[in-house]
Amino acid sequence: MPLVAYEQILREQRDDILLLTLNRPDKLNAWTPTMSRELTEAILAADVDPTVGAVVMTGAGRAFCAGADISAVFDARLSGDEAAARPDRSRDWVELIRSTKPIVAAVNGAAVGVGLTMILPFDRIVAARSAKLSTRFVKLGLVPELASSALLPRRCGLGVASDLMLSGRIVLGDEAAALGLADEVVADDEVVDTAVARARSYAENPTPQLRWIKQLLSENASETDLKLVQQRELAMLEKAYASAEHKEAVAAFLEKRPPVFR
Repeated sequence: MPLVAYEQILREQRDDILLLTLNRPDKLNAWTPTMSRELTEAILAADVDPTVGAVVMTGAGRAFCAGADISAVFDARLSGDEAAARPDRSRDWVELIRSTKPIVAAVNGAAVGVGLTMILPFDRIVAARSAKLSTRFVKLGLVPELASSALLPRRCGLGVASDLMLSGRIVLGDEAAALGLADEVVADDEVVDTAVARARSYAENPTPQLRWIKQLLSENASETDLKLVQQRELAMLEKAYASAEHKEAVAAFLEKRPPVFR
């Protein structure tokens, strides 16, 4: 992957895992339109890079992302500078995350507002025990975004999602895992390595099939018509049967060797 100079994120490749780090530690990695654009560009680049099997995202310093930058986003909007406050609408973030290679969040600290909703569509959320997670929009007189009013109930159930969004309360790592907001909680100093290990367990599998599985999960998660669910699965299965990756997996099994997918 060609190196790109980013202003607000860092990029590090660990074998077949791309580690993206939100890099505004003095601002607790507060979200800005620039950060959003750089993350989108980095993920799109990783998606076409054959040396990358999966992506991990974390934050520099003591926070993951403590929400939107008040001065860069809210104050600019209230002052009438919509251009400065406007996120990049050329690419749908949720659609990007659900269609890209596997992506895992390593929540090392505060993940508040958009710092939380941006990772709800991720394939796995690993939280540090001291992490603080909150959908805090109501405290700012706002409502949730990034499809979080649908994604949070899918993760936690309607009752928990209602409680978190209506109160705006903060939960720590252990409670987040108990509620289903995080998929697992680990010691603070293990969060990135754990997330990388999870991502690597996905990356060892064939990329086209990983994308197809994510597509099926996205389309069928709230589908009530089981016949339609099966139709989608069968259509994708036909593509999989004809794929080079399936043929390689069968050959590797018969030849008693590990498959080579990348």
